[in-house]
Amino acid sequence: MTSSTPSKTAKQSTNENSNQILTYKLLLVNGVNLNLLGKREPHIYGHTTLADIEKQLVERAARHGVELICIQSNHEGKLVDDIQHHGLLADKSAQIDAIIINPAAFTHTSVALRDALLATQKPFIEVHLSNVHAREPFRHHSYLSDVAVGVICGLGQLGYQMALDYWLSNMYAVDTNK
Repeated sequence: MTSSTPSKTAKQSTNENSNQILTYKLLLVNGVNLNLLGKREPHIYGHTTLADIEKQLVERAARHGVELICIQSNHEGKLVDDIQHHGLLADKSAQIDAIIINPAAFTHTSVALRDALLATQKPFIEVHLSNVHAREPFRHHSYLSDVAVGVICGLGQLGYQMALDYWLSNMYAVDTNK
């Protein structure tokens, strides 16, 4: 599934913190089984669907002039391909500025996703709907957390909004209270 806001004329500016040319594009990556949100274990993951979460985030980003590109796959290689496509393989003017990722079960298994994220040379925030540290011991380890800007877990769909608001405020200097 891929969705995004309508393409605008490439609006670029320089991020004061890094002198990076900004494209006003963010990538939202969702991993395995997240297409089942709202149906799978609602006592853990809630009743909201991934489509509902994406719609809300795309609209919020668009209100601030940012395009949010949403991808989800149950296939690790597809996620790696998509991250590369929006990262180093894209023309500079089409590359994303940052990433929000809920790798789901790939959190605990995927060196490939870690390497793909690092290859983008873009910052990312790791998000989890549930508190992975209050769950089974195998869920306590993440291959991504040590290289993420931050990790948000246990706050349900609000974690996604918090990650988006972080990029809006800290990358684009947007007042998210508006």
